[in-house]
Amino acid sequence: MPTDELLKRITVAPEICHGKPCIRGLRYPVSMLLELLSSGMSYEAILSDYEDLEHDDLLAALAYAARLSDSKRVALAS
Repeated sequence: MPTDELLKRITVAPEICHGKPCIRGLRYPVSMLLELLSSGMSYEAILSDYEDLEHDDLLAALAYAARLSDSKRVALAS
């Protein structure tokens, strides 16, 4: 799926998770999915634990992070 199509899965609404970017209007913040992935959790394990998520939702979270990292400076903990 093209990146632009994946990014359509990311939604921002003030009434959902305090306006944090989420997946498809569900209450799964992109940041949570990125934390799970960065901790080494497999796609299969995440999808098993969160049955309403789809494989493309995880790809969308990664695409969102890639886009964001390309456009802003992020302070990293030292």
